[in-house]
Amino acid sequence: MLVELITIGDELLLGFTIDTNSVFLGRELAALGVEIHRRTTVGDDHAAIAGAVRESLNRADGVITTGGLGPTSDDVTMPAVAGALELELERNDGVVARLEEIWRSRGRAEPLPPANLSQAMLPRGARILANNHGTAPGIFAEREDRRWVAVLPGVPREMKEMFNESVRDLIRARAPQGSVVASWAVRTTGVPESRLPAMLGELADGVDGLSLAYLPGLDGVDLRLTATGLQVGEAGEKLRVAARKLSSRLEPYAYAEGTTDLADVVLTLLRRAGQRVAIAESCTGGMLGERLTAVAGSSDVFAGGVIAYDDEVKIELLGVDREDLQRHGAVSEQVVTAMATAARRRFGVDVGIGITGIAGPGGGSAEKPVGTVWIAVATPDELVPRQLRLFGNREEVRRRATQAALDLVRRSLAG
Repeated sequence: MLVELITIGDELLLGFTIDTNSVFLGRELAALGVEIHRRTTVGDDHAAIAGAVRESLNRADGVITTGGLGPTSDDVTMPAVAGALELELERNDGVVARLEEIWRSRGRAEPLPPANLSQAMLPRGARILANNHGTAPGIFAEREDRRWVAVLPGVPREMKEMFNESVRDLIRARAPQGSVVASWAVRTTGVPESRLPAMLGELADGVDGLSLAYLPGLDGVDLRLTATGLQVGEAGEKLRVAARKLSSRLEPYAYAEGTTDLADVVLTLLRRAGQRVAIAESCTGGMLGERLTAVAGSSDVFAGGVIAYDDEVKIELLGVDREDLQRHGAVSEQVVTAMATAARRRFGVDVGIGITGIAGPGGGSAEKPVGTVWIAVATPDELVPRQLRLFGNREEVRRRATQAALDLVRRSLAG
């Protein structure tokens, strides 16, 4: 089955919004064995949307659109798709009732505005796709020649839920049964992409007939294995076996499989060890704490943290020695070890993490250029500092610093 994607919105064309919907849909459709040959982006223009849908239906078995389902005048996807399919729009009373219910639940006493009622005007005969997380319903419309169009919201959460709750099963019922395209990743950190092929040896170009791609990012390099032409169960087992082979070759840099974040890995290791952690951050400004608390259930392991950006805060809250700050500077081994130790003692936990650095774009020197970061981990048995020279813009340096700090904890816990 061939499917094309059409993403709709002036904000996409102008670069104000990044299209994450296509990434999600691409992965989900590949898992169903569906091939995507083209992705098109059009603005909020009736003729452009209708033309794109007609052209895609001439080439593909199905089309998925995202965006343009809101209540404002520039949201014209539904009438444009109806025009492309030569279907009349009609008011759906069930959708009207749902919109009025949402309106009242938000404390509105006045009648539902006509603009909102426009979301209840849907192509006659189309299957309505409920939106349980927003106001805009979607549709699934199929022509006599079995070619179809699925119209989904542009809000990522709403789009994903609608796909998961309705569209996946509709596509699966129409897709030829048989082989799938399936992928799985091994995640690494702390090792350059250029070193990986030598570490993998004969596995560098693929494993057991599976293709292998190297995907570098801020957190490290993901190695994505892809299986094609296999049944679902066979592909899954083959991917798992191959991932284990890669991980064994890439120790100690491989830390997880799939999409698991390093923060999740560290929290799991701490939980298994019966230990808790606290942090003291400077240049990362709470980013490490955000990553830890983004993991559900982290409160049983993560005690808290201090953002000590100013030197006086480092002295008053963390007990950093003023003389060390004056002699060595805030970005130094002496200061970061004091921060990690203070985090551990102040919160009464087993593990303390300290981060201090120069994220840029200013503040660097010949001795300590932008990207110089010190991290440290304090435990009852050891105090481990490490100096880093990170590259990238301010946000990239900060993200890489948190990743390196988490990895230092991971290695400490793994022994």
